[in-house]
Amino acid sequence: MTSGLLIMEYRFCVTAKLAASLSDVFVLLSDPRRRPEWQSSLRRVIMLDPGTPRIGTRWRDVTVIGAQPELEITEWETDRRWTEVGRWHGVTVVGTLTFSPVDQCCTVNATATITAPGWRIPIGWGAALLAPRGIRHDLHRAGRLLG
Repeated sequence: MTSGLLIMEYRFCVTAKLAASLSDVFVLLSDPRRRPEWQSSLRRVIMLDPGTPRIGTRWRDVTVIGAQPELEITEWETDRRWTEVGRWHGVTVVGTLTFSPVDQCCTVNATATITAPGWRIPIGWGAALLAPRGIRHDLHRAGRLLG
C-alpha cells in the first residue's frame, strides 16, 4: 500500500574554475567553520561537534533569511571529494564537491540533490531555483579569497 505522498527531487551540477591550488581550495571549502568567509547566504556557523572537521562532523548554518539547517560531513577524500547532507523542515540536500587540478588552478564540480516531501515541495522548489546561481557565485567568491 502506498501513501500517495508526492516527492520532489531536483538535481543540478555547477562547475567553477578557481585560480588557486587544489589543496588551498579543498582546505577552504571543506571546513564548515570557514563557510561564512565565502558563502553569501550565511551569517554564521554553529559547530555541533568539537575538533577538526572530519566525516561525521555536524554543524548548523545560520542563514541570512533565518533558516538553520543542520548539516553533516558524510564523505571526505582529501583534495578529491567532499560530501555533506543537510536537513531542514523535511527538506534534504545532499551536496558533493569534486576537485580536479587544471594547470595551476582547480576546477570544482558542485552537485546537489534536493528532496522534499509533498508538504514541503514549495521550500524544495525555492531552494532548487536559487541554489545553482548562488553556489556558482559563492565558489567564485572563494576563489577570489584565495587568489
